[in-house]
Amino acid sequence: MDATLKARTLAEEFRNFAFKGNVIDLAVGVIIGAAFGKIVSSLVENIVMPVIGLVLPGQEGYAGWSVTVGQATIPYGKFIGDVVNFLIVALALFFFTVKFLGLVLKSKQAAPPPLSKDQELLTEIRDLLKKEGTAGAPVGAG
Repeated sequence: MDATLKARTLAEEFRNFAFKGNVIDLAVGVIIGAAFGKIVSSLVENIVMPVIGLVLPGQEGYAGWSVTVGQATIPYGKFIGDVVNFLIVALALFFFTVKFLGLVLKSKQAAPPPLSKDQELLTEIRDLLKKEGTAGAPVGAG
């Protein structure tokens, strides 16, 4: 195969892969997720944890919480902040995916699709036959 043709084929395959709707949707989701993570991190670091720091004793709030073992200092307060950050993100995602999207998906599934013209006619014929009481009668018996 010619090198130019191989390059075109490879470029075409890549274009088909990279510009499929699913890949674009995934990229947008990742970008929005990263922005959402920054907002939640700011919420935890600037609002939630300082309030917790006010309630619990400590010189520098939760960020100053640490324990010293020998020569090493372990800043467990920062870890607690990260855990709270994770829990808030997980809770927000739970409510969005399970509660909000779950309700949207259930409402879409609850409504049956509209009948086609053929299905409507067949339903009318079935209902008329049931009404006349001949729905179970063999064909030609009458």
